[in-house]
Amino acid sequence: MRLKADIRACRICADRFAATRTGHAPRPVVWFRPSARILIVGQAPGARVHESGKPFTDPSGDRLRDWMGVSEDVFYDRDRVAILPMAFCFPGYDAKGGDLPPPPICAKTWRAQVIAALSEVELTLLVGGYAQKWHLGTSAGVRETVRGWRDHAPRVFPLPHPSWRNTAWLRKNPWFEAEVLPDLRRRIGEVLS
Repeated sequence: MRLKADIRACRICADRFAATRTGHAPRPVVWFRPSARILIVGQAPGARVHESGKPFTDPSGDRLRDWMGVSEDVFYDRDRVAILPMAFCFPGYDAKGGDLPPPPICAKTWRAQVIAALSEVELTLLVGGYAQKWHLGTSAGVRETVRGWRDHAPRVFPLPHPSWRNTAWLRKNPWFEAEVLPDLRRRIGEVLS
């Protein structure tokens, strides 16, 4: 598919990434096929994913797969699951060592083309605030958006980011695991069956 090759060859953020603490080169992580039924919209690859070239190869991926109730084989089956971050490359670290936000130029350049190519998607998971703001056009925070998940289900499920940094958020919001995850897993089962 020409679109995937074009994204892999993209270097529009090369100067931006070279100027970060990591001083790295772009390495777009592209993970989709037009036949995918589930679309996971994340933030941007982290440093581990930048190294591996495979999305969610970190503890947040383990947690996301657990939330979804799927095995690694299912999760990484591109004919079933497409993973479309708001930026295809690791954006680097800020001065405090946190991930920089996804550069908006990536979504502006590629997002509409990829979404158009994913015509079989029946379920979209919006993982984190950047994905929720873009796709839902909301200015609400993650807690409020995830709390209103029923407004978007069964086609869209807004989720918090599965990063281990959000463990405190999960403890403060036990309704997420009690209410959202059972319906999410049920919907995933329907879509994949």
